Amino acid sequence: MRESKKSLFNFTLLPVVFSLAWPTMLEQIMATAVQYIDTAMVGSLGTAATASVGATTTVNWMIGSTISAFGISFLAYISQAFGAKETEKARHAASQAVLAVLVLGVFFTALTLGLSGQVPVWMQVDPAIRDTAARYFFILYTPMLARTATIIFGTVLRAAGDTKTPMRVGILVNLINVVGNFLLIYEPRTVVLFGRNVAIWGAGWGVIGAAAASAFSFVVGGLAITIALFRHPNVSPKGLSIAPDREVLLPCLKVAFTNMLQRFGTSFGYVAFAAMINSLGELSTAAHTVANTVESAFYIPGYGMMAAAATLTGNAIGARNQRQMKDQARLIIALEVMMMIVTGSLLFIFAPKMVQIFSKDPEVIKLGSTVLRMVACSEPFYGVSIVIEGMLQGAGETVAPFLFNISGMWGIRIVGTFICTQLLGMGLVSAWACMIGHNLLLFVLYVIYYRRGKWNPFGREK
Repeated sequence: MRESKKSLFNFTLLPVVFSLAWPTMLEQIMATAVQYIDTAMVGSLGTAATASVGATTTVNWMIGSTISAFGISFLAYISQAFGAKETEKARHAASQAVLAVLVLGVFFTALTLGLSGQVPVWMQVDPAIRDTAARYFFILYTPMLARTATIIFGTVLRAAGDTKTPMRVGILVNLINVVGNFLLIYEPRTVVLFGRNVAIWGAGWGVIGAAAASAFSFVVGGLAITIALFRHPNVSPKGLSIAPDREVLLPCLKVAFTNMLQRFGTSFGYVAFAAMINSLGELSTAAHTVANTVESAFYIPGYGMMAAAATLTGNAIGARNQRQMKDQARLIIALEVMMMIVTGSLLFIFAPKMVQIFSKDPEVIKLGSTVLRMVACSEPFYGVSIVIEGMLQGAGETVAPFLFNISGMWGIRIVGTFICTQLLGMGLVSAWACMIGHNLLLFVLYVIYYRRGKWNPFGREK
């Protein structure tokens, strides 16, 4: 009996798992805290300001996740190279990551700035706030090259087992963003500090100030992560050519292409989803924006464990260690479920208090709390999907996640939301119910695929 328990969960792996997961979690905590502060600062300007910022958030996700797809391709390649003790192979992949940053950064800069005026129209943003939303979007995407470097170089470092450097850069970016918001959003004012009146300078730019602060922080973050990569002792591309290398690029592009289609397809689904919610009016847009912001904090354990699962799976495959991969998988899934049960319970209990941080509108608080309590019940199921997807990323398997995410997004979330909101005249609650249905389908599909073991180069788990 004692032996069976030992084979089920190898707790000696806990230090390794958490050494990779906690920096990503802390990075996410800081990013979410700043997102909370950002939303609260803008929210203090009124519901229209909140809607202006939130109306194009899903386009943000679409572009960011498309770039992340290329990062994931390097993650699989580099983590497996490190597992096989092939450091030079990993360095050559890092040099190709530099090329990817330059090409993607320039491309997305031109694309986003050129379309900035049209995005709010496509998103069905209220005409009264379209101009503000368009200017916010333009400023946010001006430093696209730096943003691309932050995403891809951060993934390269995580693949090498360094999750602390991206965490430090993320903390720096978020701190700069908060200070920038404080100075650029508000008008000059006087505050009482230690019993004395202190004059605080302020640009008074409102929503545009929030965009400018974010843009500047992205530039600093991009420079910092680039310097860190080139100084890294194991994966620095310094001295290597960034000319296209077929031996590295072909396997990476094979993974990236399917992953990019998945992320673009699901993110475009988020855009369609948000557009239908925006069409419901300012109240629904504001409640949806606030609820999304609140919910993001409760996925932090999931994304921390996802990062650990991806890197450790790649290492185990590179080292051809079947037992290690099996033990890691079981332990990470179990930890993920326990943590997401806790965070889901907290979200359900404190939903109204969390919404009140960002809005004082009673209607926004009521509607936002309702949808948050709905989604809280699905947190553990979604967490399992996140971790299994991380394992597949480490194995370089992207076809199954593509099929699962596209079918769930478009087959359930988008079609369901269209029927509920556009044909039946239902509101935000029905849209979030469709979103939860999508998440539950992912849980079922990922668990079945994981148990069948077709993704596993060592064969089916027994």
